[in-house]
Amino acid sequence: MQPPDEPAADPFRPLRPRLVRLAYRMLGSMAEAEDIVQEAWLRWHGADRAAVRDPAAFLSRTVTRLCLDHLKSARVWRETYIGPWLPEPVFDGDAEEGGDDLSLSLMMALERLSPLERAAFLLHDVFGVGFDEIAATLGREPAACRQLAARARRNVRAARPRFPVPEDEGQRMVEAFFAASRSGDLQGLQALLAENVVAYTDGGGIKNAALNPLLGIRRVAGLLVGVARKTGFVKPPVLYRGLINGLPGFATLEAGDTLQTTALQIEGGRITAIYVVRNPEKLRHVAELAFSGPVPTPGT
Repeated sequence: MQPPDEPAADPFRPLRPRLVRLAYRMLGSMAEAEDIVQEAWLRWHGADRAAVRDPAAFLSRTVTRLCLDHLKSARVWRETYIGPWLPEPVFDGDAEEGGDDLSLSLMMALERLSPLERAAFLLHDVFGVGFDEIAATLGREPAACRQLAARARRNVRAARPRFPVPEDEGQRMVEAFFAASRSGDLQGLQALLAENVVAYTDGGGIKNAALNPLLGIRRVAGLLVGVARKTGFVKPPVLYRGLINGLPGFATLEAGDTLQTTALQIEGGRITAIYVVRNPEKLRHVAELAFSGPVPTPGT
């Protein structure tokens, strides 16, 4: 594509990070979010921009509608997805500035909402859009949009951790978990995991992964010890340590050059959820970091 002309690009460029964040939260995929924002750019470029009174509203509306259309077409694909579906991992350093929540707990809660509930909640509660504008975007009455956002808000609040984990505690837990899980230390794992811990592994049918979430300390610890035994208790190279979708975690290069991210949800000093992504289609940006040179850790 030819470089965009400046009159079209001027209002678009500062809004682009916000639009990408919106699309990512709607779709759970950074690659798809980038495609949606590119399509929004094309529509902005082809619009009568002199007649657009509020470029931010126009572009947010365009991105939201494109995402809703995409979710409709992706519904069958999501229903046939092999194993648990997890959002594409986003490293803390990859996230654009904006101050809005991109945590895995939020992303997982959004997945359980209808597309319209998701859009209403994100636009109002995360991006501060008024209900009159949301109504124009979704083709619903403002009162109906309020109800959509309220239903979504109840579900999201129930899913979010009640107490954030300090960064130093999160990293301490990550190091302890990595050491115990890769050495097959059953007692060490049991000291870290909550009784009702749940583990999600997303291989997308491409890489080996559990086909269903594993629930309970015995099943989760048993899986981790079994994996350590099969790999000969070899600790893989760690490519990244830091926040992944707002949770403490790490990225590793496993046997067979398989990239993997692991994020831990921690509450009350115990690990309550483990999110592992092995699907290579969701780890392309990790691959770029892994094979293009050293990956910096936060603070270095």
